[in-house]
Amino acid sequence: MKTASRFTRIAAALALSFAALGSHAATAAPVAPVKNIVLVHGFFADGSGWQAVSKILTRDGYKVSVVQEPETSFADDVKATTRVVDAQDGPSILVGHSYGGAVVTEAGNDAKVAGLVYVAAFQPDAGESPLDLTKKTPPATKAIKATADGYLYLDQSMFHADFAADVPAAEAQFMALSQVMPAAQSFGVPISSPAWKTKPSWAVVATADRAINPDLERFMTKRAGSKTVEINSSHVAYISHPVEVAKLIEQAAAGSAR
Repeated sequence: MKTASRFTRIAAALALSFAALGSHAATAAPVAPVKNIVLVHGFFADGSGWQAVSKILTRDGYKVSVVQEPETSFADDVKATTRVVDAQDGPSILVGHSYGGAVVTEAGNDAKVAGLVYVAAFQPDAGESPLDLTKKTPPATKAIKATADGYLYLDQSMFHADFAADVPAAEAQFMALSQVMPAAQSFGVPISSPAWKTKPSWAVVATADRAINPDLERFMTKRAGSKTVEINSSHVAYISHPVEVAKLIEQAAAGSAR
């Protein structure tokens, strides 16, 4: 009788445990994909270049925000990005193109950033700047020039070939005319804490890129452990291949679910 009583108590305890587990599973919040996407442009461009990608993401149910960095200093660009991230109503995927990759690498440490996407972009490590990376693996372009007061621009005669070769000539010409001149010193600021070390990341390697060496892009994405796709594109893959870029961003949103 004592043995039977003991087994009865054990069975009752197990039943209570399974009931508690079942109750927890029933009340646990379902995992949902991230719905906020924050897009960050790079040097020589502005946020309008994200228009085609933004339209696709919006159509697919995402809330899109585009950061217009002042490009007056690296600190100002990080602050501008963090300001937009903090304004979201939940977690975000932070996407950076070119120099914007360095910006999101720093700004991505914000608690509201769930994942990172790099589009033909710099992914510096701690203590490393985009300038350091380009010195190790130089790009093909010779179009980058400096003003007397410390700002950069792309020679308009080489803009189409070296920056946006797979964009229609008329569109590339207007991009050249309306290009943003960034502060040169921003390019040499090292990263303090790279967000890709603690957040999941995805990346596009533009295999025909002349502004960032494709081999440098491959090195950075491999080092960061980013889930990577290669696109036969110029530097502005987000303009010339918006469908592929938007698809990767949506994969990042699903893969960073909270």
